[in-house]
Amino acid sequence: MSPEALAALHAACFTVPRPWSAAEFAGLLARPDAFLLPAPAGFLLGRALAGEAELLTLAVDPGARRAGTGSRLVAQFLAEAAGRGAEAAFLEVAEDNLAAIALYATAGFAQAGRRRGYYRLPGGGATDALVMTRAIDAQP
Repeated sequence: MSPEALAALHAACFTVPRPWSAAEFAGLLARPDAFLLPAPAGFLLGRALAGEAELLTLAVDPGARRAGTGSRLVAQFLAEAAGRGAEAAFLEVAEDNLAAIALYATAGFAQAGRRRGYYRLPGGGATDALVMTRAIDAQP
């Protein structure tokens, strides 16, 4: 997927946090610690460094949700992170994104913290980010 395609899908999925631009995706993809996991109706962007992996963003086309794409991408993320030597994973998610929180909880993530007012809302104001973590099992 090109940075432009990633940005277009991200914009279709998010207002909070704000959608990322093609330039932001290109910059992240140029990093040696970053990795992209594409799917027919979505993608996951992560990074792994120094024993930790971060799930940067996960986007699934709104018309293709609830078909297992997100679950498959999270499982692929954990496998890729383990292959890159990560022992733990973390992510941030808007506290009102209940579907994403449920997806991550099902994948073994648990809330480890809260960042108050982390995400800016389009009309003003802010919402908290939940920090979620989980251990990563070693891959054979």
